[in-house]
Amino acid sequence: MITKQLGTGTGFGAHSTADDVLAGIDLTGTTALVTGGYSGLGLEATRALARAGAHVVVPARRPTTAEHALRDIPGTEVHALDLADLESVRVFCDGFLETGRPLGNLINGAGVMACPETRVGPGWEAHFAVNHLGHFALAQRLRPALTAGGARVVSIASSGHFLSDIRWDDLHFRTGYDRWLAYAQSKTANALFALHLDRLGTDVGVHAFAVHPGSILTPLQRHIPREEWLTQGWVTPDGEPADGFKTPEQGAATAVWAATSPLLDGHGGAYCQDCDIAEPAATDDMLIGGVKPWATDPDAASRLWELSSRLTGLNAF
Repeated sequence: MITKQLGTGTGFGAHSTADDVLAGIDLTGTTALVTGGYSGLGLEATRALARAGAHVVVPARRPTTAEHALRDIPGTEVHALDLADLESVRVFCDGFLETGRPLGNLINGAGVMACPETRVGPGWEAHFAVNHLGHFALAQRLRPALTAGGARVVSIASSGHFLSDIRWDDLHFRTGYDRWLAYAQSKTANALFALHLDRLGTDVGVHAFAVHPGSILTPLQRHIPREEWLTQGWVTPDGEPADGFKTPEQGAATAVWAATSPLLDGHGGAYCQDCDIAEPAATDDMLIGGVKPWATDPDAASRLWELSSRLTGLNAF
């Protein structure tokens, strides 16, 4: 069954924080894994999950930086992982599986945005490789832990998906690179990944959701010149976040809500924003958000899954 994109009236909203949505939820004895969990929204998600009692595993491309960022957060651990390197994904997952721990929550939050043209692995475009394929491989290899935990998988998408469907004829921008279209395609892929993972995982107790966290200024924008922040309307002339932008604590809320809320029972595969199921986009205004039809297309989701499986050599579900 495909979840309809209709809001449910959760009582939360754009201004809710990660701590707000976890109020009254006890995660003691559970294990969560948050990629990108040491910076920006990921760091706030890690903090909130740990405060709610979860033990949080944070894989990191920069382990020393991650350990420093998490040094005051009890109940966290850091391990090396480079999502651009499928061998690194394998090594990390083998190490995690050796512990025998069930995994209750997997939040795929690490990523790159609008970076210069970069090729990884066998020449894959970096946004598609890191934001999508690396997380696809991670979930495949962690399947034994996910199924043991009856897990939720949260894929951090973005209203950036408004700009591009999957470029089936030129996934890796062989015919000309556009940094924003590359980012947008990867965000559509994140949504489609969650949709099909939920379809395949339902029978073994794994459910998945895609999340638009909102507009937030974080280190994700490190490749974008500050003057472009102003021309894009992200900041005011004095450098303050523009109206409609969230704090990191607010930006982490929807991912944490999707990972834990009983209100989402029976709504697997949904695309969420502002701590509720998002409705179909009524405009092209990304600040308003919603979800475009190409990001909730089950046929496209199945096609992308098959393609990703061929590229990575993995299909555990």
